[in-house]
Amino acid sequence: MAEGVELIQRFYDDVIGKGDLDVVTELTADGFVDHEEGLPGQPSGLEGVKFFVNTMREAFPDIKATVGESLEEGSLASAHVTLSGTHRGEFMGVPASDKTFEIETIDIIRVADGKCAEHWGVTDTMSLMQQIGAVPAPA
Repeated sequence: MAEGVELIQRFYDDVIGKGDLDVVTELTADGFVDHEEGLPGQPSGLEGVKFFVNTMREAFPDIKATVGESLEEGSLASAHVTLSGTHRGEFMGVPASDKTFEIETIDIIRVADGKCAEHWGVTDTMSLMQQIGAVPAPA
């Protein structure tokens, strides 16, 4: 497995799956920049990543990530990830519904000196909100 893909896999296994926020600091370079639009109230940078992880794990304590297709070229790595879990805590103002969800996300990172220096991502938050009953699904 290539270096950047390994960083992505470790993030999803140890940080999202196990909630080990110390690994966030270990995996990211000084000056880390996250270009993905965050959750409401999410700060930027490293603290924003921790905020995202805490928010997701509090709302979906059984969250699971499956890293699928991935590729790496030069200093860039990307992966298609499936997130799933059960809505057991408040999420973006929506009380727990005990409904399950499964959504897709795409992550792209830039690796510098063995660490993640930048992240771009697309997460299907609308589908998540529909699956937990916060937003009506399209007809």
